[in-house]
Amino acid sequence: MQWSTRGIRAAAVMLTILAGATTSVMAAPATDSKRATAVFAGGCFWCLEQALDAVKGVVSTTSGYTGGRIAQPTYEEVSAGNTGHIEAVQVVYDPSQVGYADLLKVFWRNVDPVDGGGQFCDRGSQYQSAIFVQSTQERRLAERSRDEVAGDLNAKVATVITPAGEFYAAEDYHQDYYQKNPARYNFYKWNCGREQRLKKVWERS
Repeated sequence: MQWSTRGIRAAAVMLTILAGATTSVMAAPATDSKRATAVFAGGCFWCLEQALDAVKGVVSTTSGYTGGRIAQPTYEEVSAGNTGHIEAVQVVYDPSQVGYADLLKVFWRNVDPVDGGGQFCDRGSQYQSAIFVQSTQERRLAERSRDEVAGDLNAKVATVITPAGEFYAAEDYHQDYYQKNPARYNFYKWNCGREQRLKKVWERS
């Protein structure tokens, strides 16, 4: 990947680490009977976390890794594409305020569903878009929404729908990155072309 794409993000990460951010791995957020979880992947987890945090009824979001072959992967291992993991976001939400189908609508509007090679400037299977389903009901809703998106865009959807597995929280400095490091985050997001591509994709629907 060229410096103008992956290199920008790598530089932002390195600057954050050098600034003193911790790199310990966080535990996944706890849930109770009034909470539910969902797991989505849409390229850079910083960006997807920002989008989902804005949804009323979302209690918390955690950036992390899932779908791969090893336990407790690091950012360096995942970003190198050698673990089979995908950058993802675990969402804890209140079902009385927002439903899974509503989260799916937000998810689709924040990914490029027709791109099977990554998302935006981040290339490789570790950045592919995916929905990790945890029940038959979630799969049914996810597949229905995928079919609707395919119809809206008149295109084949590349986003994967797959059973959820172990989710590993990313290092501390990745959590709420858009809030902790707004200048670096916005510089990366703009140069990655995320907003520009999303506008182009969804203006057709």
